[in-house]
Amino acid sequence: MKLYHGSNIVVEKPQILQSDRRLDFGTGFYLTSSYEQAERWAFLTVKRRGEGKQIITSYDFDCEVLSALKVIKFEEASAEWLKFVANNRNIKDFMDESDIVIGPVANDRTMPVIKLYFADIYDEDETIKRLLPQKLKDQYAFKTEKALKSLVLSEAIEVRK
Repeated sequence: MKLYHGSNIVVEKPQILQSDRRLDFGTGFYLTSSYEQAERWAFLTVKRRGEGKQIITSYDFDCEVLSALKVIKFEEASAEWLKFVANNRNIKDFMDESDIVIGPVANDRTMPVIKLYFADIYDEDETIKRLLPQKLKDQYAFKTEKALKSLVLSEAIEVRK
């Protein structure tokens, strides 16, 4: 399977870097199976950091290794996914024991709905009902060195728009 990472640099050797930003699935190295999603991440990263070029680094990932790793997989936006994202975004030191977490991206279009859930304006059912029609892209958070070893660098592409 091909996975993509959008950034402002070529990422030859993926690393798990600590960040001040609270992400959907916690600290990890994030990828997606969607080239378009990685492209959006590359543009956002350049904009946020104010330097570099929009680069998509692609990796080959053998899905067979999933059976040897601790994996949390969310097929779609669900109550379980929503609670997991909420914990990662709201609890400073929230930890889980997974090597990889796979599931939908809480992106710019979804965040207004999720923020209403965080504010207790929407309950879980209403939040999920509003998220399901959005056809969310996927994300893979590689959270351990063991998981990162399963990625094989394929190529780096400079995005021009």
